[in-house]
Amino acid sequence: MRVHLDCFPCFLKQSIISLRLGTKDELLQKRILKSILPEIQRADISKPPAYTTTFIHRKIRQLLGRDPFKEIKSEYNQVALGLYPSLKTVIEKSPDPLWTATRLAIAGNVIDFGIFTPHQNFGAGVDVEGTIRRALNNPLAVDDYSTFRDAISDADRVLYLTDNAGEIVFDRLLIETLVSIGKKVMAVVKGSPVINDSTVEDAVESGLTEVCEVIDNGSDAVGTVLEWTSSTFQETFKEAQLVIGKGQGNFETLTGAEKKIFFLFQSKCDVVSKELGLSTGSMLLKKS
Repeated sequence: MRVHLDCFPCFLKQSIISLRLGTKDELLQKRILKSILPEIQRADISKPPAYTTTFIHRKIRQLLGRDPFKEIKSEYNQVALGLYPSLKTVIEKSPDPLWTATRLAIAGNVIDFGIFTPHQNFGAGVDVEGTIRRALNNPLAVDDYSTFRDAISDADRVLYLTDNAGEIVFDRLLIETLVSIGKKVMAVVKGSPVINDSTVEDAVESGLTEVCEVIDNGSDAVGTVLEWTSSTFQETFKEAQLVIGKGQGNFETLTGAEKKIFFLFQSKCDVVSKELGLSTGSMLLKKS
């Protein structure tokens, strides 16, 4: 993945979403937006868009003096926890619990306020329940499930790279399913806030820390930019038998890594969708 021309208006859109969540002061919103334009100008077009997005959001947090996504992350953790009991039952009654839990994990990837927002005056809403129905009843655009199932069967340990808050509850469902079939799972969250990506705080709030070991990657980068992560995480990643990477950011930054990785995500932007030859909104379980 590399920065395309269509990424530039998206950088601005993401910035506006973040600023509107972070402050009601329109003058401050405009002042900060102007201040981050140099970050967009400096975009390294040889790198994935996630690199530039990381710099943008880092500067927004610095200039706001706070994490603009803090409240909405907690709100959607609670929304997802409200769905958890019924979704757990769906998995338990499934003839193939791993298949069902995997589909639900992909459905949870719709919770992404770097691109979407639940407030109508900011843009498109997030239809979590509709996406769940689609994930359980429709074919995936890319479906490497049989290879995924075999890889899970062969692995004793799984490294699970989480993506967003709220979505982390759906990850918990898949991780619980993996644990129930005897797999040792280590879940990874971000080292500090970036957009609505999960941190240790979200892992605790979602109940994930009660299910498996949770570590942070020492980074505030969108996706997983290995050279920006801690040496501890880099060693963990190197030794991992099998990696599950949730979300488009992990797909952008880890595609091509010499590792057995399965990406579970929804293709939410036109650039990524065109790269894949798919329509925007496609759901994927894709082997690296």
